[in-house]
Amino acid sequence: MSITDRTIRTPQADLRLSQSSGSGMPIVMIHGSGSSRAVFARQFDSPLADAHRLIAFDLPGHGESSDARDPATAYTITGLAQTTARLLDSLGIDRAIIFGWSLGGHVAIELASFHHAANGLVLTGAPPVSRGPLGMLRGFHANWEMLLTSKKVYSERDIERFEALCFGDTASPSFREAIRRTDGRLRAGVARSMFAGKGADQKQVVEHAPFPVAVINGEHDPLVRLSYFETVAYASLWEQCHVIPDAGHAPFWERPNLFNPLLSRYAETVVKQSAATPARRSQGR
Repeated sequence: MSITDRTIRTPQADLRLSQSSGSGMPIVMIHGSGSSRAVFARQFDSPLADAHRLIAFDLPGHGESSDARDPATAYTITGLAQTTARLLDSLGIDRAIIFGWSLGGHVAIELASFHHAANGLVLTGAPPVSRGPLGMLRGFHANWEMLLTSKKVYSERDIERFEALCFGDTASPSFREAIRRTDGRLRAGVARSMFAGKGADQKQVVEHAPFPVAVINGEHDPLVRLSYFETVAYASLWEQCHVIPDAGHAPFWERPNLFNPLLSRYAETVVKQSAATPARRSQGR
């Protein structure tokens, strides 16, 4: 198995990505705010990378990708999903499992609302909320720490606090630098778009998804209400809402020994179902 890196130019940003040489169904992994594709290192360093074509990229304004050329349109949930769609089209991906963590989960749901390549959806730390502030309050804990997710300019103290929220005491030394590098305009723009109810109704997208939806969260996630996931009327929930013990907001990083087997088993389910299902058609957003 080998991992290759490349940069793909899209209308909104130049996106840096890594992909494994696995030949199975692609698993596209979308990181959270203030992070980068490096957060998925423990999936690339596992049998998943041999069994599947793992693809992870830095969102605009993150990691080694460029900042957005037009932040006003790119730094929204819809804009990030459209940029992701451009990336998938450039890579010639017709079918894929989309695994989204935190902000990446909301981007993944938005993408699934209009793009044919989404044949599976894995959500971690990303409650599928209804449009507007009430939906947000139902899915997330209302506390002062949550304000960091929308703050444009971070102090060094803010960087430390946000790192702790996302990773507890398990962060790699590079994760703090990723937070520092992030374009703060994205945090502000995404928060505005979600509170204004822009984009798809994420609860409805997940409830009507034509493929299995996997929900895998950490037991001690400080940002999301785990009870909220049980209130969603999934048309096709995979198995159950899984909870990784002794993990926080990033269980795929903190407890890969428990997370990766779930992701692998879910992927097997999607591959079998996709083999018997015609390809979806994009809705032309």
